[in-house]
Amino acid sequence: MRSIHKGFTLIELMIVVAIIGILAAVALPAYQDYTIRAKVSELLVQVSAYKVSVSEKAYADSSLASAGVGLTVMPSGKVTGGTVDDTGTVTIVGSSTSIGTNVTIMLVPAIAVNRILWTCHVGNLTQYKFVPSECRH
Repeated sequence: MRSIHKGFTLIELMIVVAIIGILAAVALPAYQDYTIRAKVSELLVQVSAYKVSVSEKAYADSSLASAGVGLTVMPSGKVTGGTVDDTGTVTIVGSSTSIGTNVTIMLVPAIAVNRILWTCHVGNLTQYKFVPSECRH
């Protein structure tokens, strides 16, 4: 009497497991970079209060000379440190404990016709993959 076998062979199952392993090896580092990038975006949202203060002072004085005077960056949320200099340049630091890697972002204001333009700079070239596209230049 002939028996009918149903199911997968051991080789077929091993091939499926190997494919899943390869996909996981590629997906996990990409997912980790994505989560760090999302946390850095939150870091930039937290800095918006300083941008508003600098912009208001620059509009009132028609100059950036003293736009950052009196502003102090307080560590909270994802922000672990930073400074605001007298000309309004905001430097924000996120550490590996708050966002997964050390990131330093500088936001530099410039006066244009009837508005303040902000340019974003990153402290280290290896941090470019973690920052939003407006900071990658």
